[in-house]
Formats: sequence, structure tokens, C-alpha cells
Amino acid sequence: MERDNTELGTAPIGPLLFKLAVPTVVAQIINMLYNVVDRIYLGHIPGEGSLALTGVGVCFPIIMVVSAFSSLVASGGAPKASIAMGRGDKEEAEKILGSCFSFLFIISLVISVVLVIWNKPMLLTFGASENTIYYASSYMTIYASGTLFVQMTLGMNAFITAQGKTTVSMFVVVIGAVLNIILDPIFIFGFGMGVKGAALATIISQCVSSILCVAYISSDKSILRLKITRLKIVPSLLFSCLALGISTFIMQSTESIISVCFNSSLLKYGGDIAVGAMTISASVMQMGMLPLQGISQGAQPIISYSYGKGDKERVKKCFKYLLLSSFAFSFVLWVLIELFPSVFASIFSPDPLLVEYASKALRVYMGATLVFGIQISCQMTFIAVGNAVSSIIVAVLRKFVLLIPMIYIIPHFFQNKTMGVFAAEPIADFMAVTCTAIIFYFQFRASLRKIDEREKKI
Repeated sequence: MERDNTELGTAPIGPLLFKLAVPTVVAQIINMLYNVVDRIYLGHIPGEGSLALTGVGVCFPIIMVVSAFSSLVASGGAPKASIAMGRGDKEEAEKILGSCFSFLFIISLVISVVLVIWNKPMLLTFGASENTIYYASSYMTIYASGTLFVQMTLGMNAFITAQGKTTVSMFVVVIGAVLNIILDPIFIFGFGMGVKGAALATIISQCVSSILCVAYISSDKSILRLKITRLKIVPSLLFSCLALGISTFIMQSTESIISVCFNSSLLKYGGDIAVGAMTISASVMQMGMLPLQGISQGAQPIISYSYGKGDKERVKKCFKYLLLSSFAFSFVLWVLIELFPSVFASIFSPDPLLVEYASKALRVYMGATLVFGIQISCQMTFIAVGNAVSSIIVAVLRKFVLLIPMIYIIPHFFQNKTMGVFAAEPIADFMAVTCTAIIFYFQFRASLRKIDEREKKI
């Protein structure tokens, strides 16, 4: 039986971060399987695997937008709930939970309608070709019908994590992912449904996870309970959550814009094989980033709770642990990718030509992986202490100000323009991390001073 959530403010940081981070890392890795397993199976469909893989890869930007809306609510609402719990205000924390749930339910229905009606034009805009549009549209039409399940699983699970119940949140994800792995080959190969089967397996699995998630936060076992009396949206609380969540929304939703830029440029310079290599590269990037996000999500409840409680030293100590562990992971990942790119690429396709091409692209595209730990640690800490403005600035800087222009500028300095497109990512990332570190140095100290000012008022 888990201890009360007060351990967020009293337990030793190192063991507590390990206890919370391990389940969140596992959950993030397993959650990744929803899309990655689909791609692995689809890439091995006899005769049409490469086109099916590329077609579903084009769906990835839209899927990221769907996920971004859940993160808009969760990444702002969960830290706000943790801070409120740190202040001892459980009533406000539950009002935040109820407001976020209702908003997420409404936005899910809107997204489903939009995707079902306009998925083909959107997919063509996102880089689908005449050869891949059938596969992309078939997958997206079914996936769109289950948007509510996806949103509820991703959005509400964050509130379980915010209570320090990371083991519970992990099992919510694990059960759905295992079901997805079982159903994928049955639907794709056994029933001969191809990409439609992959989408159906994903939606059924997410449905099960969402039911488990909502059932838990509605039960007596949850510290924060989802109650009918709390479902009314409180505008002031919701807007403060959305303001804090905007940075994560920007980071995830702009992945779709980034993918449009990458895919259109790669289609121009290298054709379908270059877009396929981008699908593989983006998948490997996702594999690497999710464990980092898991580590930071494990640290978030501790930082937020301690910040709400006014424990400045605990906030600083937790950030140091987060920074060191994230940097160590990103460094090891970078070494492995640079030494063994073909191992990562071959996970997603048996096509030797695509694997060879993707291996070269992967080394370039993931060239800045070693500094990602710094970026993610700083961004998550901004969110954890409720610094919405700084989190938005660093998110916009990395994607809009740096990366998008680089995608179109850098290729002109390369003889191989296709590899120049891939090189835009690490160049922009190195610049973004430098700027983020400078901003963090000043803003983190300002956030800590607010604790002192708050204590003086008391």
C-alpha cells in the first residue's frame, strides 16, 4: 500500500525521484508502443510494407496534434493540482481536476468531427503522396473516431501522476499497450485489415486504458477524486492551467508543422525514400524523448508540491537530480545512435535500401541528442513551478524561431541537400539549448525568490 502524498514533501529526494521516475519512464516507453508497434508490423506487410509505413508516418503529425490538446490540459492542470496540494488546498485541486476533465471531453468531440470530415486534405498537406494517401487516410479515419479515448488516457493519467501514484498511472498505460500488441497482428495479418487493423487495435486499447484511468480517479483510492459536483468548468482555474500548458502544447502541436516542413522538403529533394527515412528518424527521436519525459514527469510532482509548500531547498535539490539523470540518459542514447544507427533503423523496416538510407540520416538528425537532457529538465521545471511565460518562450524559440527557418536555409549549404534538411534539427537544437540555459539561470532564481516573498507575507 502506497504512503500518503505528503511523502512528496518529506521523503529523501534521490530514492523518491527513482520511485516516481521508474514507473513514468516505463509508462512513457510503453505508451510509445501504441504507434511504434503499429509501424513495426506495418513495415513488414508483404509487398506493400514500405508504402504502408510511410503512409502511417504521414499521420504522425496529426496524431501529435491530438496528443498536444491532452497535454495542453494535463501539463498545466497536473502541476497546478500538485501546487494546490502542497498548499494544503485539496478543494481547489479537485476543482482543477473537474474543470480539466470537462474541457478535455468537449475538445475531444470537436477534434473527432474535424478529423473524420477533413482528414484527406490534411494528410495531403502533411506530405502524403498519391502512392501513400490510401494508407494514411484509412488509418486516420478509424483513429479519429477514438479521439476521446486517447485524450482521456493521456490527459487524466497526468493527474494520477500528480498525486505521486506513478505505479498506478504506469499500469493504466501498460494494460492498454499489452492489449495493443496482442491485437495488432490479429487485425493486421489475421483478419487481413492492414492499416485499418492497426488503427482499430490502437483505439480499442486506448478505450480500455481510458476506462481504467477515469475509474481510478473517480474512486476512493485516489487522493484527488473526480466528482460530478466538480465537473463544472471554473474559468479562472481552467485558464491558468491552459496558460501553463501552452508551452507543452506548442512543443507537441508544432511537431505537425515541423513534419510538414520536413516531409515537403524531403519529398522535393529525396522522394518517398527520404520521407520514409524521416518517419524512422522521428520514431527513434520519439523513442529517446519519451524516457526523458518520463524522468521529468517523475520529478514534476516533487517540485510542484515542494514549491507550493514553500520548500526552496527541496525544489533546488530535485532540479539538480533531474538535470543529472536526464543528461546522463541523453548522453548514453546519443552514443548508441551514433555508433549503431542501423540497429535502430532496422527496427522499423526490413527494406535494406531504406535501412541504409535512414541510418545515414539518423546520425545527422540525432546529432544533438546529448544535450536534450538539459532542454527537457529546464522546460519541465518551468512548468512545475508555474512559470508559464518562460516555458512558452523556450518552446516557441526552439520550434518557430530556430528550427523551421533552418529546414529551408541549411540545405543550401550542403552538397547533399537531403542530408542538409536532416542537419537542420541538431543545429537548431544546440542553439535552443544554449538560449534555454541562459533564460533558466535567471528565471529559476526569480521563482525561488517568490517563495521567500510569499513566506514574508505569511
